[in-house]
Amino acid sequence: MMASNKRALARLEREMVACLTEACATAQAEIVGFAWLTHQVDLDDFPASLRITWVFTDDTAKADALAGAAKARILALTSQALAEAGVQLDHVGWHVRYDSEEACWRDHGGDWNRRLR
Repeated sequence: MMASNKRALARLEREMVACLTEACATAQAEIVGFAWLTHQVDLDDFPASLRITWVFTDDTAKADALAGAAKARILALTSQALAEAGVQLDHVGWHVRYDSEEACWRDHGGDWNRRLR
């Protein structure tokens, strides 16, 4: 990949972070039990490698959100954030994952770096 392309992708990732941060703040105000979100991406395989993980406080909050209208809201917030950053995906849901702090503690001792690998 050429250096100018790497710079453009790095700029795009910074824009995605800013827009996803806004989506996170909105979701924290609207969705019971939602805690935070993060993303992973391999810029050499963008956008296919993009993964956005929405994290809830516990498994019950996650299950309640995914069983109700919150799931559609999460997908809408994700789509809106990515669109604002200039990223268009055919199927946003393929890039979204859901998790909980409770599950991370149970399965990985709270080590999010290991869990998200």
